[in-house]
Amino acid sequence: MNDRHGTATIELRSESEVVTRRSFDAPRARVFDAISQPEQVRHWFSADRTPLHICEIDLRVGGNYHFAWYAPNGVECTFRGYFLEIERPTRIVQTWTYEGWPDDGAVETLTLAEDDGVTTMTSVLRFADAARRGDHFQGDTQGVQNSYDQLEDLLAGQPPR
Repeated sequence: MNDRHGTATIELRSESEVVTRRSFDAPRARVFDAISQPEQVRHWFSADRTPLHICEIDLRVGGNYHFAWYAPNGVECTFRGYFLEIERPTRIVQTWTYEGWPDDGAVETLTLAEDDGVTTMTSVLRFADAARRGDHFQGDTQGVQNSYDQLEDLLAGQPPR
């Protein structure tokens, strides 16, 4: 098992797209479950490593999801959306909205590709325009790294760091 902490790549592919990639030492079906089952998501989806107090997922086309946690400064961070496509275990397409900026929502396409027991997850976030994308991604990638590091630990059966 390789330690891949801090290895997510984030690319601003166009004025309105952000592409994030990260590999995990786990089969694709295991990664799919970890990103789609609330009892697993609640252990890793938090940019600042604080626990989710809301983690709801209705994994079906048209179903909703809702994640929320309190940042160390006490501000509630909330993401929500609904599922547009689900192809287990290879692909999820969903809307993506941060409640602080409800007009800046995006469509996220998550794909999982497995090669010799290593699964690469690719997220493509498509915003309406550069301004909306810019609200969310201004060079701060630590939150994404933290979340994916916690996902790696979950997949390896380790406690969060």
